[in-house]
Amino acid sequence: MEGKENYDREEIFSKSVRAGRRTYFFDVRSTRAGDYYMTITESKKFSNEDGSAHYKKHKIYLYKEDFDEFAGSFKEVSDFIFDKKGREVISNQENTETQEDTASSSLDSDDDSDSISDIKFE
Repeated sequence: MEGKENYDREEIFSKSVRAGRRTYFFDVRSTRAGDYYMTITESKKFSNEDGSAHYKKHKIYLYKEDFDEFAGSFKEVSDFIFDKKGREVISNQENTETQEDTASSSLDSDDDSDSISDIKFE
């Protein structure tokens, strides 16, 4: 059971970042040769119909020979996103509420129109 042995390896260092329903884990582990590598795990919480919770996890294994290129690409992509969209979070929830408010105010207006769209039903 070589896989199980590898799975149970002791974490040498760990850092977590909570972000809403997601938690990101940055863990340092040891190879069989005694070198270190990093695992980055995204854990996302879901609720079952009975109210109990379950988690879905996605994991990336990152070896130190790739750290510099990974960090550089991460920074470049992050900078691109911040440059194009800013640091403020844009969510569908806000857009949905704005659309609902607009639709609601259109329905409440004193417009004598029989429809709220150009769609004709036959």
